[in-house]
Parts: sequence; C-alpha cells; structure tokens
Amino acid sequence: MNYLNENIDSLNKKLANGSLSADKLTKDTVANIKDENKKLNAWITVADDAKPAENLDFSKNKLAGIPIGIKDNITTKGVKTTAASHMLYNYVPVFDATVISKLKKAQATFVGKTNMDEFAMGSSTEHSYYGPTHNPWNLDKVPGGSSGGSAAAVASGQVVAALGSDTGGSIRQPAAFNGIFGIKPTYGRVSRWGLIAFSSSLDQIGVLTKRAKDSAEILNVIAGSDDRDSTVSEKEVPDFTSFIGQGVKGLRIGVPKEYMSDAVDEKVRAAVQKQIDFLKANGAIINKVSLPLTKYVVPTYYIIASSEASSNLQRYDGIRYGYRAKDTKSLVDVYVKSRSEGFGPEVKRRIMLGSFALSAGSYDKFFKQAAKVRTLICNEFDKIFADNDIIVGPTTTTPAFDIGSEISDPIKMYNNDILTISANLAGIPAASVPAGLADGMPVGFQIMAKRFDEGNIFRVADFIERNNKFYEKTPSGMED
Repeated sequence: MNYLNENIDSLNKKLANGSLSADKLTKDTVANIKDENKKLNAWITVADDAKPAENLDFSKNKLAGIPIGIKDNITTKGVKTTAASHMLYNYVPVFDATVISKLKKAQATFVGKTNMDEFAMGSSTEHSYYGPTHNPWNLDKVPGGSSGGSAAAVASGQVVAALGSDTGGSIRQPAAFNGIFGIKPTYGRVSRWGLIAFSSSLDQIGVLTKRAKDSAEILNVIAGSDDRDSTVSEKEVPDFTSFIGQGVKGLRIGVPKEYMSDAVDEKVRAAVQKQIDFLKANGAIINKVSLPLTKYVVPTYYIIASSEASSNLQRYDGIRYGYRAKDTKSLVDVYVKSRSEGFGPEVKRRIMLGSFALSAGSYDKFFKQAAKVRTLICNEFDKIFADNDIIVGPTTTTPAFDIGSEISDPIKMYNNDILTISANLAGIPAASVPAGLADGMPVGFQIMAKRFDEGNIFRVADFIERNNKFYEKTPSGMED
C-alpha cells in the first residue's frame, strides 16, 4: 500500500463503495511500513496486530478505517510509548491520550508509533535512542525534528496522515524539509492530556499530511474541550474543511522583513517570494511588516523551554517506571545512574540549562527576563494582526541539511528554529505548506494567524497547493 496518490477523501470513497477493504488496507499498510522502515527508520513501534474498528461507518466518520501514524510521545493504551528515549524503553501506558480517544471514536486505525528526537528535544530526529530517521527526498539528509518520523512516514507514502507535537517548530520544520503540510494549532485548541511533556506552556499536538484538507479533517476530530486539560479552550470548533477552496482575494498578508533577510538561503527566499507574488496576483493585499524581536526568540525560547523541561523530567527517577540502572548502592545512586544512563546528551544538556536558569542566583537574570520578552513578543504579534489577517514567510532558513553535519554544534542546531519559535511563544496557530524545491529539496512556506484563526491558514495553504500541486511529486529518494 502506497499513499502517495491518495488522500482521506479518496480512501473514504473506496472504503465506502467496497472497492477497498479496511482489513486489507491495514495489513498492506503495516507490511509496507516494515519494508520501507529498513531505509527510513521512521517508526519505533509497528503495530503488527493493528485492526480496523468494528462496524465502520464511512458516511458518518471520514477517518473510518484509515491508518494513521502517532508520534511516540503521545500515549496509546497497551502500545509501547518511549518518547524515543532509553528512559522509557519499556513503558506501556494504561490509558489513551485525549487525541487518541477522539480518533478511536472516529474509527481511525493506528498502525504504529513514529520516531522522533528524544523527549521532542531536537531539530533533526538524530537525537533518538533508536537511531536517526532519513529524509525520503534524500536519504543522506535529516527529516527535521522533532516530528521527523511522522513527516517522513507521510512524505514517503507510508500513511496518509500522522500526529506530531510542536514545541518550537517540531511539526512545521519537518513538514518543510519533507515537502508536506503540517499545522500547529493555537495553544489550547487541542488537548495535551496524554502528551509526554517537554515544555508545558509551549507544547501543542498537531497534524502532518500531504494535503491541507486532510489535516483539516483530522483537526475537526481532535480539537475541542477536555475536562482533563484545564488549558484547553472552550471555544466552539468550526468545520475547518469549510475554509478549503475559499480563495485569498482581499486577505491582508503581512511579510516580516526579518523573515526575508539575507540570513535566509537565497533559493529558499526565491521560492517563498514566488508564492507571495502568486497570492498578490490573486487579490491578496501584501503588507511589509517588522518583527524586530525575532533576534531574541532563540535565547528566550531555550531558557523557557529548558526550564520547563527540567521541571517536567524530574519524574524520571528510576523508581516508578521506565529505565532503572543496575548495581546501585543507594537511593542517590539510583537517581544519578538511572538518569545518566537513561537520558541522551541533548536531554541532559537542556535539563542542565533549565536547572541553571531556575536556580536561586539565576532566576531573576534569566527565566524572569525571558518571560518578560515573551510577553513583548506576544504584543508584537497582536500589533501586526490588528492590520493583517495572516503573516507569511519561509518556514526554515535552509532546506534539509546532511545527517551528522550539525549534531555536534548545539547553537547551530538551535538556530534552525528561529523562524518557527515565535508562534509557540505567542501561542498562535502556524503551518508549513510546500513552496517548491531548492537544490532538489523541499522548501516550506510558513503561514501564521491570529489565535483560534486556523481557518485562514487552511484557506491560504489550500490555495497555494492547488496551484503548485506539490503533493503530486514523488520524493526522489523513494523513486527506486
């Protein structure tokens, strides 16, 4: 089974008219995943016993019988959930995350857990206890991170859709690197209950698909209130598919000069500018704007995210669940050895950075200041959205880079997220849609909107993809 030429509508139609069996679809999907995983390593756990739900209702549930991948930091009852860490190598949850419960109610089929950077800390899916994932466009390139496994699985046609999580660009950046659509909803639009926490004020579950409408279909299902997550908004969830096909005439679009500067690869800028010109030619109003605080987003983000991570990861102590070191002689020995052996280098680095930023002598100097800058960044976006409906620009400064080329340079790796971090700090929705190719690798076009205005994102993304039809392209690394 290969999904490169399929979407949720086409699969639903085939399942409904009987030309495609849900049982056979599931079996073929699992078989294909196992075959392709040998070269992509996009999956940590493949569900050999995956079965579609009983009494499938194809008219009521668009997702009925359709296989979906799940990032391995989203808990799934009875299915191993590792967060790509040695620390959770044997963790089998006894409950489903809220998004999983909602997808089960919609009768979707789960076929496995996708690879990721350990505890979602990374920009390349190289920081995984289970090894790096490879980009289907070029197997020597990274797929981005931390949702690189989900992105590679969708881009290679192994599944039509996959869930990911986005803390500082971890859905949008891999979507850009793999030439697919990926959306991070507004903070509070989707429940985080059951998401293994990295940075609780920044984490958000989202969707990766080849087509914008497919993500809209899934977001329709997983969005909405949840009594178990007090951060979820009670706002009514619109039908996101209703924004598909609306066009862009009269839409006010802000283009920050900082996002189109010389710091962005020339070919990336050219591909993005082509899409901006296309939107303008079709009636959109283009305004030049400025986000001067962009230069502060990376240090602000890494102080806040690492501080929250150091707090969230305290629970992994070698006592209650997960990895426990052997040959320990005291309680302190259990803590130290279990964490030393269970966590990878990037997770340790961020725990140490966060613990330092929260320490008595550093809190006012670092964490408190970062929180203040975050408020200023939120205000900056509010000011621009007073006169603009959306903000656009490149998703990343470069196309996908080579595996191993940046992993030893944390600062260089962190700066890969400079264009995506702001949306998480401000809590606004943002997505990446393919803009074209640069040196044979996909380029992402980022779209950001006001809080709870995902509709305009789908509106623009659909308009762009209907024109360039990038979804029809086959990743060059899969053509053999």
